[in-house]
Amino acid sequence: MRITEASERLRSREISPVELTQACLRKIEELNPTLNAFITVTAESALAEARAAEQEMASGNWRGPLHGIPIALKDNIDTAGVRTTAGSNLFQNRIPTEDAEVVRLLKAAGAVFLGKTNMHEFAYGGSSVISAFGPVRNPWNPEKITGGSSGGSAAAVASGMCLAAIGTDTAGSIREPASLCGVVGLKPTYGRVSSRGVIPLSTSLDHTGLITQCVEDAAIILQFIAGYDPRDPTSANIPKSNLNIAQLRDMSSLRIGVATDLFWKGLPPEIESAATSALNTLSKLGRSTEEISLTCDTDRTLQIAEAWHYHKEFVAKSPELYQAETLRRIRTGEKVQDSVYQEKLAEQREIRRSIGSVFDKIDLLVTPTVPAFAAGIQGVLDHPETLRPLEVELLRNTRPFNVWGLPAISLPCGFTQNGMPIGVQISAAPWREDLVLAAAQAYEQATNWTRTLPLIGRGVRVQP
Repeated sequence: MRITEASERLRSREISPVELTQACLRKIEELNPTLNAFITVTAESALAEARAAEQEMASGNWRGPLHGIPIALKDNIDTAGVRTTAGSNLFQNRIPTEDAEVVRLLKAAGAVFLGKTNMHEFAYGGSSVISAFGPVRNPWNPEKITGGSSGGSAAAVASGMCLAAIGTDTAGSIREPASLCGVVGLKPTYGRVSSRGVIPLSTSLDHTGLITQCVEDAAIILQFIAGYDPRDPTSANIPKSNLNIAQLRDMSSLRIGVATDLFWKGLPPEIESAATSALNTLSKLGRSTEEISLTCDTDRTLQIAEAWHYHKEFVAKSPELYQAETLRRIRTGEKVQDSVYQEKLAEQREIRRSIGSVFDKIDLLVTPTVPAFAAGIQGVLDHPETLRPLEVELLRNTRPFNVWGLPAISLPCGFTQNGMPIGVQISAAPWREDLVLAAAQAYEQATNWTRTLPLIGRGVRVQP
């Protein structure tokens, strides 16, 4: 059930928040032993929140479309009184005393929290294989990776364990797993959603976003979590665009850009075919399509330096509590000099300032989300030296949008011959989430790929 449908049925009292939450908890109990999507399930508090929502609705106090809706949180997002591990033994018993800002906003909207989802340890990877709690498994084929680092969030939404989930995205960590798991993943503009209370990987690249079953659900959640947070130095005081799907303009006047050299080279034929078909559909829905030229620096100095800055004291005290591969990655930033870091930070600010000019002649940028297939879990565990090159390739098309700080969404656009999902990515100018959502909504309605749901271990497809 999607948020839009569930909210209507809750408000009409056709179903109750308790019944909906119980259904999700049963699904978690049934599927989590296979998928390993949740680290912590907060069944008792979820049911208490659902009962409170039910009482509020009965008394006529309806908070909006998220009231009584069961959602999940990536386990690097602080929740007061509930352990937040970031997928690491280092934080095995870490219990925050204050909610992250995004959690506070969702609580105010009346959402019900089912628990904390599994993830790549400290968000430092694109597979969700490296976690102190074991790898997350893909609902379309449990032998395959989900992508990461928000792999548990994507698997939980795709398999119906929750109606939506909050994730984080530093190089594609929402959009990549959304693509590989056949769901919708939205990374807003850098600074649009507060990251206060989120365990950081790289503060200049981290974005807080969401994973849902459809585009309209993404728009609903973004309306509640977007906004300026004066306590977050990365938060931007920029007014929100109108994100009401019913009022979003159609995309018939929008100009589409295609940067072939950067995003479309070296694609496997099945991914190229599905993404090209999606582009053709969007082109028919829009005004025009044109080739543009784009480049993006692949330097990772900011990420490795900022990761080291956060972890250096923990590494000095308890290096044995990290997974070996995570520790190796963190230590790559140890020797970055502050002068070099400041230089790279200034370069990034200039890149973000200038990227807006690209959208003088286009409104949207369309790319394949992921330019490679979901790998087998056992294969990367048996050959760990293959993991990082695999992740770098998987994140090749998503990472530039973190560097640029642009809003970007991934949504399903087809399947491989063996039944694994393929995603298309749509981006727009800074702060234009409304255009991203309008285009994604138009594409979704024209194709209906998001109505295709997985069964454990086997893709069950309904042709659009």
